Amino acid sequence: MAGLHLIEHPLIQHKISLMRDKNTGAKEFRELVSETATLMCYEATRDLPLKEVEIETPLAIAKTKVISSRKIAFIPILRAGLGMVEGVTALVPAAKIGHIGMFRDSNHKDVVKYYSKLPEDIAERHTIIVDPMLATGNSINNAIDELKNAGVTNIKVMCIVASPEGIDAVLTKHPDVDIYCGAKDKGLNDENYIVPGLGDAGDRMFGTK
Repeated sequence: MAGLHLIEHPLIQHKISLMRDKNTGAKEFRELVSETATLMCYEATRDLPLKEVEIETPLAIAKTKVISSRKIAFIPILRAGLGMVEGVTALVPAAKIGHIGMFRDSNHKDVVKYYSKLPEDIAERHTIIVDPMLATGNSINNAIDELKNAGVTNIKVMCIVASPEGIDAVLTKHPDVDIYCGAKDKGLNDENYIVPGLGDAGDRMFGTK
């Protein structure tokens, strides 16, 4: 059943705490985002179906299991989502990568899409949208719309920190989508940033303002 999956693994919680620290520099922040993405991907792919096959080992024939479902695609939302790509592909190196570029306008409320490039066979794949922050939910909802318009039927969202408002916005509009996150924070401030959050993930990751 689709819904929110809060991942409370100690390693994930520890890394999120380090990311929250305003004194954590860009290099370490990028490393933490990537490492956390790898750990979260393990949980987000836990329900992939398996099928039994026979494989010849050096000693005998073994009945063992391989993934039987459609292949995976990761869809980072530019630009902050790029920081999670290396981490997830370390776990699923054969996955294809699509990109959706969006930014929030000057009032931090409306989303402007400026780029979209998806794998040609995206409709045949399990897709996981990756973005460190789920704030208002507008970017994620637009990305889900983009995927559904391309024929995708199996969609998950993976974020590091989420707000209650963003979670509600996504699950209300797309109740068939699973959200995997490492922390559900207090809420949004007047500028729609997650509080306490960890600041602007893109700026902290790339050293920009």
